[in-house]
Amino acid sequence: MTPHARERMLQRRISESLILDLIETGEIRKKDEVRLWIFKSYNDRNDNLLCVAVVVEAYLVVKTVMHHFELEQ
Repeated sequence: MTPHARERMLQRRISESLILDLIETGEIRKKDEVRLWIFKSYNDRNDNLLCVAVVVEAYLVVKTVMHHFELEQ
């Protein structure tokens, strides 16, 4: 997880366990061969959709954490 992603987690009150659940159970949308968005709605939050922007390298790198996410058409 990048420092930027950790900062966004703190600002948006998103725990590491919630990020792990999002990564494990969220919907995946590819941007290109190495970049993806993983997103999911959580009923107990009023800032849906939650989303992580990730890069797939030798391991998964969480670049940022977003809320009020909207999919591009």
